[in-house]
Amino acid sequence: MQFDPNHLAALCAILRSGSFDQAAADLRVTPSAVSQRLKALEDRMGATLVQRGPPAQATPLGRRLAKHAEDVSLLEAQLARDLSPQHNDRLTTVRFALPADSLGTWVIPALAAVPDLGFDLVIDDQDHSADWLRRGDVNAAITSRAAPVTGHDSIPLGSLRYIATANPTFAAQRFTKGLTADAFSCAPMMTFHQKDQLQHRWIKTLTGRKINPPKHVLPSTHAFVDGALAGLGWGMNPEPLVRHHIASGALVALAPDLPLDTPLYWQVSRIMAPALAPLSAAIKQAARVALIQP
Repeated sequence: MQFDPNHLAALCAILRSGSFDQAAADLRVTPSAVSQRLKALEDRMGATLVQRGPPAQATPLGRRLAKHAEDVSLLEAQLARDLSPQHNDRLTTVRFALPADSLGTWVIPALAAVPDLGFDLVIDDQDHSADWLRRGDVNAAITSRAAPVTGHDSIPLGSLRYIATANPTFAAQRFTKGLTADAFSCAPMMTFHQKDQLQHRWIKTLTGRKINPPKHVLPSTHAFVDGALAGLGWGMNPEPLVRHHIASGALVALAPDLPLDTPLYWQVSRIMAPALAPLSAAIKQAARVALIQP
């Protein structure tokens, strides 16, 4: 089955912007033209591809078709670079999954090092980001899973170090008798979301017990640090973000000799690996600088 590239471009533009009007502006056509192109594609597929919203969102079939279009665009961009690198000013989009802590600490320099790519980033826990690869929703992922997803290569990047940190007053009030299981069962804990197991994993390593403390759900890397600084609770913060706060005394490491090092891997589709080679190289270089290497 062959597809009209204008129809695919309309689908991708709608999903990127979440708006038919913005898609029309991006493609420099009228909103009516965008609607007509999408309708023609939906008629051809015999299925709805976009839930009209707002915002406009893909159906499962629409997401799969949009990813196909993005893959083709990436491969075409690679060919354009190979044939005429000095005249290639086309920005193509790559979608990959990664944990918020990696985005908030070390990934941005890697993205900036690949100026001819646009990025559609999917944020998920490092223990679950590989699930996006299994579903075929992304071409690459930063994940804690070493075993490669079928059809992908897994490249070790190094480890992101986490430190259990808290406001000094909070630590003094909540852990008067030390870092005991009883103290942790009462001390408010910060967690990123329901999938986040870092705090529970660290507590079990420290105390040997599985504990479910009271918790605040803060789905933001930097809010985690701010929450610790404000005395809201304790949590596992990326060492690069709290290093200077610990040095200044604004935060204390609850157990300085017990960090939690989380190995990370770059998993990338073998089919798309040549087109994503510049991004893979930039990710690996940024990881060598920022992560703990074996």
